[in-house]
Amino acid sequence: MVPSVITGDVTLGDDTARLVAVVPDPRSPYPRARKGEVGLREGLALAETVTQAVTEDARLPDDRRRPIIAVVDLPSQAYGRVEELLGIHHALAAAVDAYASARMAGHPVIALIVGTALSGGLLAHGLQANQILALHDPGVVVHAMHREAAAKVTLRTVDELDELARRIPPLSYDVADWAKLGLCDELLDVENADDPTEGDTRTAKDVLAAAVERARRGPRDLSNRLASPGARRTRIASRRVREALAAQWR
Repeated sequence: MVPSVITGDVTLGDDTARLVAVVPDPRSPYPRARKGEVGLREGLALAETVTQAVTEDARLPDDRRRPIIAVVDLPSQAYGRVEELLGIHHALAAAVDAYASARMAGHPVIALIVGTALSGGLLAHGLQANQILALHDPGVVVHAMHREAAAKVTLRTVDELDELARRIPPLSYDVADWAKLGLCDELLDVENADDPTEGDTRTAKDVLAAAVERARRGPRDLSNRLASPGARRTRIASRRVREALAAQWR
């Protein structure tokens, strides 16, 4: 294991769940991955710990296989020339494959977003979950890229981008707007996201346990994201494109 990927098995309701998080490592040999980014080592370490749980539980009945909880607070993937040369796409793909394989093997995979969840970092650590939960807090941000970068590539100012976001939910950096897109299964209201109270901790555990049960009852693929009420309202074009592709494939 590497210092920036921490894991632990904890009691969650009637289950023993594996928690996985990516954290800052100021001493990382890769400077671009010192602030909590998912880099080369992190992608492979995520794949290792998730695959280990799948291997250890392979002989258990489906309903006893450990839930895997991805605790998400990361600024992005690690951007850097070294990372690109050494194949960060392979490292992050290994993490994605491990999470997807665990989900398809019957492990409930739950993502709990407690801070920043941006770009390839979220793709590698969290987006393959059966259920995605997020704290309902101004400090929680879920998006494809940082606000300043989005403004630059769209040739707008940050203020202009924020004005557009009031009318176009996918452009918004408000977690409540993101939750309307059909990707979020539940927003958690807490008293203090930075310094959780005992009540906040109990709420998180209860919501996680309920999400595990929903994951066990639901499909192992991610079809629920396009079938959710939010997706039916805000992802009409995505649904039509997928229906057209499916018809052509058949």
